[in-house]
Amino acid sequence: MAKIEEKRKLNNFRELIDYAEETYGDNICYKYKKDIKEKPATILETSFKTVAKKVRGLATFILNYEKEMKRIVVIGDNSEKWVEGYLGVATSGKIVAPMDKLLPEKEIESLLKRSDIDAVITDKNHLEIFKKLKEKKDNKLETIICMEKTEDKETIDFETAIAEGIKLLENGDKKYSEVEIKDDEMNIMLFTSGTTDKSKIVMLTQAGIMSNVYSIQFHVEITPKDTLLSFLPIHHTFENTITILLSMYKGGTVAFCDGLRYIADNLKEYKITIFVAVPLVMETMYKKIQKGLAEKGKDKLIAKMIKISNALLKLHIDLRKIIFKPIHEVFGGHLKKVLYGSASISKDTIIAYNNWGINLIQGYGLTETSPVLTAESETRHKIGSAGFCILNQELKIENPDKDGIGEIVAKGKNIMLGYYNDEEKTKEAFTEDGFFKTGDYGYIDKDGFLFITGRKKDIIVLRNGKNVYPQELEFLITKLDYVLECIVFPRNKDKTDTVIQAKIVYDKDRIKQIYGEKTEEEYKKLYTAFNLANKEQIINKNFYYDDANESFKKANSALRIRYTNNKTEMTLKIKGATQNIEINVPLDENFPKEPTVLPTLPNEIMSELERLNLKIKTPMLIQKIETQRYEVKTQDGLLVLDKTTFLKDIVDYELEFEATSFEKGKIAFENLLTEFDVTNKPAKPKIARAMEYNTRFI
Repeated sequence: MAKIEEKRKLNNFRELIDYAEETYGDNICYKYKKDIKEKPATILETSFKTVAKKVRGLATFILNYEKEMKRIVVIGDNSEKWVEGYLGVATSGKIVAPMDKLLPEKEIESLLKRSDIDAVITDKNHLEIFKKLKEKKDNKLETIICMEKTEDKETIDFETAIAEGIKLLENGDKKYSEVEIKDDEMNIMLFTSGTTDKSKIVMLTQAGIMSNVYSIQFHVEITPKDTLLSFLPIHHTFENTITILLSMYKGGTVAFCDGLRYIADNLKEYKITIFVAVPLVMETMYKKIQKGLAEKGKDKLIAKMIKISNALLKLHIDLRKIIFKPIHEVFGGHLKKVLYGSASISKDTIIAYNNWGINLIQGYGLTETSPVLTAESETRHKIGSAGFCILNQELKIENPDKDGIGEIVAKGKNIMLGYYNDEEKTKEAFTEDGFFKTGDYGYIDKDGFLFITGRKKDIIVLRNGKNVYPQELEFLITKLDYVLECIVFPRNKDKTDTVIQAKIVYDKDRIKQIYGEKTEEEYKKLYTAFNLANKEQIINKNFYYDDANESFKKANSALRIRYTNNKTEMTLKIKGATQNIEINVPLDENFPKEPTVLPTLPNEIMSELERLNLKIKTPMLIQKIETQRYEVKTQDGLLVLDKTTFLKDIVDYELEFEATSFEKGKIAFENLLTEFDVTNKPAKPKIARAMEYNTRFI
């Protein structure tokens, strides 16, 4: 790989605008659609030179407007106008405050008051909210600029404001050129997301963000030949810094996404080469590709082609774009690399993308750090890590334990000045020697790679003293190919005990593919015929466990606790060469009912795990299955009807027939199926339904 071309250091956004205009001039700065509903859509383009002109025009208008604007919110969809508004405010020397377009009105109102906002650049969707808030006398809002045309006479038209500013510049106005943007003073306000507490207002500097931009260039190469898709919320510092500012610094083109469901179309339409994303998007696309390959029976062929491709790579021959052309076409045919943060991506997914010829580069940071602290590079990767420390900053582990795990702290120009009007929280955020406390726990390995183990505030301490990291559970759960997303959190069961819960978003299409259609009608026929409403119902509750490192899955085994009407037992299932082996251990009444994280494992189970060389840290609940079971004696044997609920709301119906004579039982069962018009389908074992074990992990 060619050496990354280093660009000179810039101190603020004004210098960035000047540099981009001077260096890239008539090159395309961004692309966008005139109207996404138009078919075929008209794609508009704006040059770096034009962007610079419009930004200076808006800045000049702000500086000359009759009402002084000191602190200006920018809110709306990802668009060229949002960027022009953001940079226009910033280069005017005023304080720019990007705001989340999804905030409820009450939160917007609160932030306006707390941050002393006196002006806003908004899209039409939020216009009425700000007009209403302006009428109130408990905030400082006086000026509203709307990005779209409006009939409202008290609202300033965005394009008109730019045109007036450009005219002033052409007539010799010098206010823009006289503005000084100081490196050590707040000129950007960012609002953190507030869940359990009200959101904090982070004070950043343009110098800090540009320091981050300069350092990131050594981790990822962007050239004027590249096109990036602006998909993530643009108010967020990760999207803003990487997609918008870094691409402008390096001369890349930004295309604005039409929305979540249009990602695949936009990747193709705009010929996207670099995609800034989140793990969920990449995991979802990976699962869809794997699903499509399996449905077409091409998964084994692709596996063979990967072996061939990897062998060629050792000879420095890269044919991945040709060999895996159908997969590349899913991403538009031009995608080279994906930059992502916020969470890790599974090992299988990373390896798959790499095998296909798409480079995944992970970064880590926070709003308070402008945002990137660590990142992988084009050539330095370590699966599971968050990369290594970027240039011009310090990173260390505070108070590490025996395993080297402690709080991640950082120092550098990119670190925030503090929280606005909150000296107490600002003081709490820094160590005595001036390092910012991220609130994340992790360790740094011998090669300098950072591994994040969990969030300080998120660590769950159980009654037995066990520390549980939700991230480990979330990572394990999202590995299941029918899970799109999940969040793990604690709930106080009583004053002395805490239970762990998970909210899960399922891939319904994938579930249907795995488990097939429901057979409820066929089940009802037998239920009614045998008058099961008056028969004893046996309730089986099954809880399946695994470790964060998927020890059981890798060994093609399963750990289960089963509660029935009259007994409780733990079962270790091990797949043997000819038949499955089961080790059943009765559990007494003192064993916790429905435990989420197993407090202990019986000696019989532990001994067998040692024999299998399975190293289990913390067995955690990954699946709960409940079965309503009926047993009906017939002349030839025992008819068993199971109604099993799993994955919260998926129901599977299973009919079995037990007989002492296989031949007689088979005939009797087939006669029953014919009599009641029930389709004979081979049943998947419940272990497979719960965990989908397969040989690729062996």
